[in-house]
Amino acid sequence: MDAITLSPDRKLAPMNGERVIHIAFMLLFPGFFFYQTLLGLGLIPAFLGGYFTLVALVLTPSLIFSCRAAVKTHKLVISQLDLFCFLFIIYWCLILAINVAGGADKIIAERHLQSIIFCVDTYIIFRMSNFNNKKLIVLLVVSLLAMSAITIYMSIDGFFYLQALGQAKNPESLATYQGFARSYIYTYLIVVSLARSIGMRFILYGLATTTLFLNGARSEFSAVLFSIPLIEIYYTKHKLATIVPIILVLMAFMMNADAIVGMLPENRTLQLLDLSHSTSAMARRNFSSDAWRTITQNPIFGDFASYPDGHYAHNVLGAWVDFGIVGFVFFSALLIWPAFLMFANGFFHRTKSSEFIIAISFTCITIIWALTAKNVPDMSVGAALGAFAKYYYGKRIEQSHSSYSRTR
Repeated sequence: MDAITLSPDRKLAPMNGERVIHIAFMLLFPGFFFYQTLLGLGLIPAFLGGYFTLVALVLTPSLIFSCRAAVKTHKLVISQLDLFCFLFIIYWCLILAINVAGGADKIIAERHLQSIIFCVDTYIIFRMSNFNNKKLIVLLVVSLLAMSAITIYMSIDGFFYLQALGQAKNPESLATYQGFARSYIYTYLIVVSLARSIGMRFILYGLATTTLFLNGARSEFSAVLFSIPLIEIYYTKHKLATIVPIILVLMAFMMNADAIVGMLPENRTLQLLDLSHSTSAMARRNFSSDAWRTITQNPIFGDFASYPDGHYAHNVLGAWVDFGIVGFVFFSALLIWPAFLMFANGFFHRTKSSEFIIAISFTCITIIWALTAKNVPDMSVGAALGAFAKYYYGKRIEQSHSSYSRTR
């Protein structure tokens, strides 16, 4: 089916359509980072609490209204993937409602409700955004540079952690390093996907790896490292000639890892080289084992919220625990299908697309996070599927228009 392809030159009414979508992205991601920075420095009180949940909740009606308006005016045509995602949200809501009625842990139920809101918001944002809009690009680049500068300048002993400053008026509302990293990597992946110059991309790679190394969020840091060869192999005309140097660089790094680590400041990101000394990694292994035990005892329906708050599996097994085998298969298919289509019908095309890079980067990284690190479904699922739908169905519109023109 078809998808909207918004023109960057089209004039929009205030607080309507594309502008609403772009404002929502800026508020949820760079906006969160800057709010939390001001909060951590004690320059403002927590007048919006922790910010993200409240802002996401407030934005949801506007995003849904903008999506509905686009559909009514035929600027956005509902696609097959849109319907599947809608069905998954309905299934998720039904599971949540049934278990809440049955007395499920209210705190975990609230976490799921928040995740639903986050996934809906990110899906609509990435489904409808026009990341070729010049004003938006400027805002994204400036935001990325500002977030990098703040992280690097305010790092203490090789680690960016504003709670260590002790200046926040409401420290209970101050985000962890993971919240800051989330804002950074969402902005970074869009900016680097828009950079056609290899020199500019390598500058961005260096900036992002430095910033996220100091931030200490290992999942986001690993995602940046994974995205570098993915993007460069996509852009190069000689893919084999690019893969070989990447493998050699990785081998050289592994052979000299101890010497490299010795030159770096102490930082939890270095635990990626030896997860046996990471308390976080050991805890996640235990949570995963608990999830698998629950699955073996309840393989069909799972056991919703059968774990203490925060003790979820940190991988895709969490979907099986909470949604049962049907939900697990449904969720897995939603991610695997786009990844397969993009590698089979886009990764090796001569024509390059920034929308394709955004879609495949978010999809692959979301799959990696679902296998190793994040709660499932994480908001990155909404971003990945929304970005894929925008690229894939936009591409089909172009192809159908091209075929029509040739037959005339």
